[in-house]
Amino acid sequence: MNVTAISMDEAATAPAVDVVVPVYNEEADLERGVRRLQAYLRDHFPVSARVTIVDNGSTDGTWAIAAALERELPGVRAVHLPWRGRGGALSQAWLDSDAPVLAYTDVDLSTDLDALLPLVAPLLSGHSDLAIGSRLSPGARVVRGPRRELISRCYNLLLRVVLGVRFRDAQCGFKAIRADVARDLLPLVENRRWFFDTELLVLAERAGMRIHEVPVDWTDDPDSRVDLVATAVEDLHGVARLTRRLLGGEALGGVRGRLSATAAPGLARQLCSFAVIGAISTAAYALLFLLLRAHAPTPAANAVALLLTAVTNTAANRRFTFGVRGGGGLAGDHLGGLVAFALALVCTNLSLTVLLALRPDAARATELGVLLAAGAVATVARFALLRALIFERRRRFGRVIEIPRSRA
Repeated sequence: MNVTAISMDEAATAPAVDVVVPVYNEEADLERGVRRLQAYLRDHFPVSARVTIVDNGSTDGTWAIAAALERELPGVRAVHLPWRGRGGALSQAWLDSDAPVLAYTDVDLSTDLDALLPLVAPLLSGHSDLAIGSRLSPGARVVRGPRRELISRCYNLLLRVVLGVRFRDAQCGFKAIRADVARDLLPLVENRRWFFDTELLVLAERAGMRIHEVPVDWTDDPDSRVDLVATAVEDLHGVARLTRRLLGGEALGGVRGRLSATAAPGLARQLCSFAVIGAISTAAYALLFLLLRAHAPTPAANAVALLLTAVTNTAANRRFTFGVRGGGGLAGDHLGGLVAFALALVCTNLSLTVLLALRPDAARATELGVLLAAGAVATVARFALLRALIFERRRRFGRVIEIPRSRA
């Protein structure tokens, strides 16, 4: 591996925190950002810290500036990598570091540095495994354009629905990880570019690790060079690839067993459980519909059969699919189940209305077939709703820990 590094004094004591700043063609902002960061760590940060600039394949004057900053500023080192990729730069710098806690921030310092101590404190104490700044948590103060805000919220909602994550903000450029955890997780992360953050967090959560989430003050950099379209395409491809890995059961290797036996049920297990419960519920619905249809109009029979099976379906999924036990949040869970029931009722009744308009003399078997097809569509929506909204309560009692903003 061709890695050029300007080393610090060999006798220097390892810092408690190593703050990595990954850069690519940042000659305009690098000096200003690093000087500000180094001054903050020197004057306001109560634990020993180092700044590590990682230049990943810059073609402008970035590396020369980084090298000059290391020579001038104490507690700053510079590393040059010949390849591009922010994720690869972070992975290399973290694995090579001698600090027990590893962090990173973007060079533009969009995140207020006063959030750095709340970010790393639970890692230094051993309470948590990873920490992330969150622009979407209550208490965060964010200044950015509506397009970026919409894209961020849609992306994180996608992660909740598809991958069932419980953290709020996957891509804020302000994160930290314990060094021992990094050594376990980083070899499992395949992406070395922008999806790196998301993949790291998803694997950590699936392994049962504690993720500490801090609301941050964040101001958008109007000169950001991030290509939103290219990044979005990469992220969507990454979500699809990671979903396949998780369904295959090999994404975590042996890490899950070494770290935790209490991780939340994975997507593959949830889908299997949901499918079994759904099949039983569908059979019960069909039987109830046929029994009630002999004594009531079709819409009424459909509504009653859906309501009865929706209540039992929610109770079963609550217990077996999502691992929620006890009476805590029971009313809220069933309320969410009734929302899913309402969606299913609208979907099935709409399909039934269309059928009867086209074929008023349709046989009961045809009615049932159309209702079951519409119910399949409603089932997909039901799973997404249960997973993303109703059982979000697991986040508050599970592995993601949110620390309120300090008002000192």
